[in-house]
Amino acid sequence: MEPQSKPIFKRQALAETNPIAGNKKRTWKSLKQILALERTLPWKETDVTYSSINAPPSFVPAKKYSDISGLIAPYTDPHSKLQFHNAEEFQTVRSLPMDLTAGYLALRGATSIV
Repeated sequence: MEPQSKPIFKRQALAETNPIAGNKKRTWKSLKQILALERTLPWKETDVTYSSINAPPSFVPAKKYSDISGLIAPYTDPHSKLQFHNAEEFQTVRSLPMDLTAGYLALRGATSIV
């Protein structure tokens, strides 16, 4: 019987460490180190760096919070555009005067209904 040759992935010559790097283990760099290194190197305007990558917008809708209590608000009053959590808050929202409603909308950053 002939001795079978070892598969290429089991050959000892390919398993030896990189002669350039030697037996040095790979070290991890923190984000701060990566950003500092990027600032020191000369980059062109068109080069992609770690800090120049922009994330796409999220597919998950933003959470809405009640203007009265701060709890998660599944409902919006169609008249005043205030967000509320339950029926008790809805009664409070409907009884608010227009100046307080405008104040709550301004706090949230929504456009005024005036």
